[in-house]
Amino acid sequence: MARLILVCGPTGVGKTTYSVALAKDAKAIRFSIDPWMQTLFADDMTELDYSWMIERVNRCYEQIWKVSEQILAIDGNVILDLGFTTKAQRNLFSQRAAKLGIDAEVHYLDAPTDIRRKRVEKRNAEKDPDVYAFEVTEMMFDFMEPRFEIPDEDELKNGCIVDNT
Repeated sequence: MARLILVCGPTGVGKTTYSVALAKDAKAIRFSIDPWMQTLFADDMTELDYSWMIERVNRCYEQIWKVSEQILAIDGNVILDLGFTTKAQRNLFSQRAAKLGIDAEVHYLDAPTDIRRKRVEKRNAEKDPDVYAFEVTEMMFDFMEPRFEIPDEDELKNGCIVDNT
């Protein structure tokens, strides 16, 4: 049976690193939002405008879902490393999966803020192409920090909490 895994957590928690490893273990196709945004829209972004960015993130979500749906329909496994900052975003994909008869798994990664900040600094410095799509500035980190909504018990019923310290 096909699996849809939604990987979520705050900035710098290690979502992409986790997703890369999980994709190998689960024999899954992985979609990560950062390279899509970097490739398609980075050259067009002149300032940090949340509404401009989210509108384009949502465009990517739609295209990623269209491909994911095809993979799931042939019993393939899909991992979505799309940030999933809000419960509404996670619910949208969980509901789409339910229409296909699939119980989405939410994997919530957690780590303290100070550890996450150090990881972002390291990623920015190393620019490892497996996990680096663009520089995350301190301003961006601080901007996103209060926007992440921790999954509740209901969201995690088919998933898990990963202590990623």
